[in-house]
Amino acid sequence: MNPPAPRAWQRMLSGRRLDLLDPAPRDIEIADIAHGLARVARWNGQTRGPHVFSVAQHSLLVEAAGRHLSPGCTETEGLELLLHDAPEYVVGDIISPLKAVIGDAYRGVELRLLDAMRRRFDLPAPAPALAHLVKQADRAAAHLEAVRLAGFAPEEAERYFGHPADLPEAVVALTEPWPTAVAEARFLARFEALHAN
Repeated sequence: MNPPAPRAWQRMLSGRRLDLLDPAPRDIEIADIAHGLARVARWNGQTRGPHVFSVAQHSLLVEAAGRHLSPGCTETEGLELLLHDAPEYVVGDIISPLKAVIGDAYRGVELRLLDAMRRRFDLPAPAPALAHLVKQADRAAAHLEAVRLAGFAPEEAERYFGHPADLPEAVVALTEPWPTAVAEARFLARFEALHAN
């Protein structure tokens, strides 16, 4: 008798069963995303403070940084910024050095999940200018987090994440880690505000 095929799906608290190899938009719920991202630690949890710095909070930081870098952002563009790491609610936040070791397998799962999410929330694939903005805002957030939370010297952070962006204090303040429930609620509220329009 052959052993059963390995399970390639995860059951969510909403009751949905998300297939990682063939994710269906109907199995994606924003409440599951917010719940999961608020519990996934950036920097493998190696950050200062009494709370982890979650991917949910990082996503809010990236959206705020992106809006500062491109003040004319639409709600749809804001959603792309906010959801740029949303697959991590299922696959976790794998640090860049490990991604380099794993290679394309991880990226393929991530891209399939992002595609299903875009279809679920009626978002187009980002135009090159928006994809560039997401990358720019993500690197600005990573630089800020590296120095303020993860123990990087400014010169070291600049080597890996580029020159620091000149971000206003209201954006910088988003690096103060929040309790899990706060990160989840704020991520969900921001999604709902952007998606309602």
